[in-house]
Amino acid sequence: MPRPMEPAVHLPTAATRARIKSTPPDAADVVIVGAGLGGLMTAVRLAQAGKKVSVFDAHYVAGGCATMFARGTAEARYTFDIGVHYVGDCGPGGKLPRLLDEVGVHVDWCPLDPDGFDELVFPDFRFRIPASLELYRDRLVAQFPSEVPGIDRYIRMCREVARLGRPGAPRGLGLAWDALTSARLAAWHKDSTLGAFLDSCTQDVRLRAVIAGQNGDYGLPPSQVSLMLHCGLANHYFAGAWYPKGGGQVIADGLAARLEELGGTLHLRHAVEGIEVSGGRATGVRWLGPHGTPGATHAPVVVSNADLKRTVLELLPAEAAPPGMREAATGWQMGGAIFLTCLAVRADLRALGMGATNYWQFDDYDFERLYAEAEGGGLPPVRGCYVTSATLKDPDTAGHAPAGVHTVEVMALMPGKPEVWGVPDREARGPGYRHIEMYQSSKARVEADLVGRLERLFPGATADVVHRESATPVSHTRFTWASAGSGYGLAATPAQFLARRPGARSTLPGLFLAGSSTRSGHGVVGALTSGAVAARTILGERR
Repeated sequence: MPRPMEPAVHLPTAATRARIKSTPPDAADVVIVGAGLGGLMTAVRLAQAGKKVSVFDAHYVAGGCATMFARGTAEARYTFDIGVHYVGDCGPGGKLPRLLDEVGVHVDWCPLDPDGFDELVFPDFRFRIPASLELYRDRLVAQFPSEVPGIDRYIRMCREVARLGRPGAPRGLGLAWDALTSARLAAWHKDSTLGAFLDSCTQDVRLRAVIAGQNGDYGLPPSQVSLMLHCGLANHYFAGAWYPKGGGQVIADGLAARLEELGGTLHLRHAVEGIEVSGGRATGVRWLGPHGTPGATHAPVVVSNADLKRTVLELLPAEAAPPGMREAATGWQMGGAIFLTCLAVRADLRALGMGATNYWQFDDYDFERLYAEAEGGGLPPVRGCYVTSATLKDPDTAGHAPAGVHTVEVMALMPGKPEVWGVPDREARGPGYRHIEMYQSSKARVEADLVGRLERLFPGATADVVHRESATPVSHTRFTWASAGSGYGLAATPAQFLARRPGARSTLPGLFLAGSSTRSGHGVVGALTSGAVAARTILGERR
């Protein structure tokens, strides 16, 4: 019998040429701005309902933040993830598999180490976060035996937030009754920040740092992040942490292929220049093709999965925006921004102590200073890093790297404003900034720091680096048009969380919204959920 082929990473640009060359239609039932996960999920659901859907994106691959890139030759190729490093709740019946199953997309999942999918590395101790709230509580008590009351208060909050957000939980008056009878602590603190709530639990700076140690998953300090968001994210991973087999782009690739199978069209390197408005409602988009050729596609429904601030302030004609829309958008706060260094190393990382785990390294316990420095107006020192390896999380899939080589991604919070990197804002969406001397020197400084941190965490890991490449927040703006280089969308502060975030229906008739800045939140699950909500809203209105 022939030997079955081992699974392999697909080339991220495999379908790029066809999607760039495809001719956009003059008219459609729905046009979607942005081929991120939210836009693709919206498109597939509407196409399943029989709608003629066209999706436009300025990038050369579909997926937004959920993409990969490849370097090297067919004989020695390295692939790296941009934004998908792990997701939660992907076991049988999990939320993410359910969302994809509903549109006919299947993804296999590799579990991270359930005994420690995240490991927090502080100057004087390490703390492994397990895929179990109960075991997590036991480890906190073992590490901080004098802080049991505060620990139990925090664990109670996590449990109550999980109860309110469980599948099938009541809404409306039922939710209010559930909160009053079974989740009073969560109800009382629904508008609190994590930092304010921890003030009622503990003053131990080390314990507070452990509880807030995954702050890079939402890009905010404890004093600003919504307590509800923090607990919801923690619960998401207590249900298990996973990595998509084949890399982060398999989700976007599956959705894009499904869209085309259903008759929808996807047009890459077609940047939307503006949303057309006529008679007080959105009526289509103007776009610029790969060679600068202008065009337009008309539709009674437009969905923006693009950066929300740019949608309101740049794509909509100023005179067409409903009262208050532009003023609100001007005041929105964005989440943090990330610097990413990608390495291919010839080393036995397992022998050096690295596993199917994400490593969060911190110089101290002061997360408030870390974020304040990132917003301080200059390029701050690096205060910590996040390390992960696709070849360790997905060891049975060929194509992440050649045999004997591991890929490693090292990240750190850095300022997102292009001016900090020496780049004028107007140049951040084109490739020319790469030749600016200040940009290159700043990038090299941060990259060297991150490589050094990897070496200190796992001595010997960087002895033989065969590929090394970095992306700044300016790179993120260039490829996704994200405001302030953020991959988190609107910052998840209490003032910008749940009902205080924009919903799927905008205040302009005919214009709908999807993506990480909507009420569904950021991340893979948040973006996909936003697409499901947008599609349901559109179909309900059209019916």
